[in-house]
Amino acid sequence: MRDLNNLPDLELALIQTTLVWQDAAANRERFIGLLDDARGADLIVLPEMFTTAFSMNSAELAEPEEGPTYAWLREQAARMEAVITGSVIIEAADGSHRNRLLWARPNGEILHYDKRHLFRMAGEHKHYTAGEQQALFELNGWHVRPLICYDLRFPVWSRDPHDTDLLLYTANWPAARRNAWNRLLPARAIENLCYVAAVNRVGEDGKGYPYSGDSQVLNYHGDPLLEAGDADGVFRASLRAADLAKFRSKFPAYHDGDAFELSL
Repeated sequence: MRDLNNLPDLELALIQTTLVWQDAAANRERFIGLLDDARGADLIVLPEMFTTAFSMNSAELAEPEEGPTYAWLREQAARMEAVITGSVIIEAADGSHRNRLLWARPNGEILHYDKRHLFRMAGEHKHYTAGEQQALFELNGWHVRPLICYDLRFPVWSRDPHDTDLLLYTANWPAARRNAWNRLLPARAIENLCYVAAVNRVGEDGKGYPYSGDSQVLNYHGDPLLEAGDADGVFRASLRAADLAKFRSKFPAYHDGDAFELSL
């Protein structure tokens, strides 16, 4: 494990809000004001498919790489002097449609992670191509690993082989399954000995499905540092690397983790 003691605190801003159904321009405009309320954070997290809500209409809604949302994220990340992240519907260079998390840095660089586990109960696997690689992003010395919604249910994919400090989930997780959301997130924090931050949406989508929010930040014990409930707005939390280092030093369960390789 790395020495985390000299890393700065990581300031998070989670934006939990309603989304305009299948209207990217309207959602981008709406988020500008919410981003203003997140000023001062190092990392600002938006929900899954934050420009459209959770739509299977990928053929009509997919943006090209380097399309309008890429440009918007570059502009907003520079304006906020923070990393901004969330997932959007993208048509990749190979023509496939991806539920793609974009990680926009203030210097204009954009990295990405493609959702691995596609929610078959909504037919997502029929409209999108699954990702094939885990991702690990660095922010102020912190190791942040992004995942998207249904990925949460698969502990092997969430399992930490990368010395992760923060597991980050962005989602459109329906209210009907909020118990699973609220139980699985602490489990991921505990088993990976790391912080977890998770952003969900609220409101109703274009198909009438309600979302309960429950965005939250958890420590390595699975205890909440932030619980947003069902409110609409910007929610903040501060993560201390020294506290994480102290816990891992006293309880180094990672030494006894099982070695394995993923077969995709």
